[in-house]
Amino acid sequence: MEEMRIKDIAGKLNISARAIRFYEQKGLISPRKQEENRYRLFTEEDAWRLQTIIALREVGMSVKEIKKILDEMNEGERKNISYYLELQRAAIFAKWVELKQMITTIDQMIAICKEKSAPDIEEMYRLSEGSKRLRECRESWYDRWNFDRRAMSYDSELHHHHAGFDVRNHYKQVLDLTVKWVNPRIGEKGLDIGTGTGNLAGRFSDKGISIAGVDQSREMLAQCRSKYPKMETKLGNFLALPYVDSQFDFVVTSLAFHHITNEQQPLALEEMKRVLKPSGRICITDLMYESIEDKERYIKRLKQQGQEEAIHLMENKHYAFLPDVLYWFEENDYITKHKRIDNLLYIVYAVPIR
Repeated sequence: MEEMRIKDIAGKLNISARAIRFYEQKGLISPRKQEENRYRLFTEEDAWRLQTIIALREVGMSVKEIKKILDEMNEGERKNISYYLELQRAAIFAKWVELKQMITTIDQMIAICKEKSAPDIEEMYRLSEGSKRLRECRESWYDRWNFDRRAMSYDSELHHHHAGFDVRNHYKQVLDLTVKWVNPRIGEKGLDIGTGTGNLAGRFSDKGISIAGVDQSREMLAQCRSKYPKMETKLGNFLALPYVDSQFDFVVTSLAFHHITNEQQPLALEEMKRVLKPSGRICITDLMYESIEDKERYIKRLKQQGQEEAIHLMENKHYAFLPDVLYWFEENDYITKHKRIDNLLYIVYAVPIR
């Protein structure tokens, strides 16, 4: 195989020799050097590695991240590049959502300046603080439940009790009811957030409905793909959905909404609305409380029954308050219907009215 000098490979790949030497210094490439003059000689494999580096840098990956990918590829894990690209896409969408919020805040500040002869600094400060809280709320999300580790056994875990609620009795029922309420039509496209292993999305897919699944767990998505190989799946979460605006006819989620905090839940609803077409509808199936008193009564009953494990589980979940969810929909011009299935399990369906 013919080897190239640095000038030749730089010209071939349209990259500077200085950049090539930088990547060599960082350990991303290791060209052979001639013994007599120490000139660098590059093989086709080196060219391929440089092309990989250039491509990954173009989508915003750091040198450190690229080195990790290349090291894994050296060990035969070339398929992992897809995972890292998905991570990068999710990170870029998260930043994009944050930038959109910043632009909204700037527009509001400009409007204040135009309305008044002198800038209202206190009002501008209030807006900036609100924007800061939203950013911190988004950034505070993390996977405290380690779904990657649980992915292989997740479907079998569904046959266990969930905070005092026996999923076996109602799980299939609520998934079927979700599909029935959404009533999808051929040609529509839906999004399942927190899709997990695809149990809800698969029901839509089986009816010939195009649906995509988003989940923050790589391993959950791997299980979903093994069950539904034709289904589109992406890494992402409730607070930064990896899609541009107005893409879907409906959004669904089942037994996942409680994995974000009560403070984050309105942001998640905003994200759902963002990716929906103007007439797009939302269906949330999850455990919810009717009120603070309802929560206290439920926990008291569990204590009387000696269900300490269930109480511990509830303390680590963030079940929404049904009135708060319904209020958000009302404030955002949706009409809703909801149904209590059993104990804390509810289904909420919302359709925009304007």
